[in-house]
Amino acid sequence: MAAFLLLGKLFSVTFAESMRWATVAYVAVWFLVAAANMWVGVAKAGYSVAEELPILLLIFGVPAALAILLKWKFL
Repeated sequence: MAAFLLLGKLFSVTFAESMRWATVAYVAVWFLVAAANMWVGVAKAGYSVAEELPILLLIFGVPAALAILLKWKFL
């Protein structure tokens, strides 16, 4: 998350919407990482989708909500 925010700040001089785009990019990339984690749990570890779905929501939801909250409140 820090890398995306740092890039957003770096480009904010020339591109006013860079912080918003950095937040959107972070959430999208983090969703892909969390989905890959779910796929590994289902395909390789043998868990069912119903068992992995709460883990996906936790792994994706908390950092994504934190990124959106940081953008909304502080940036």
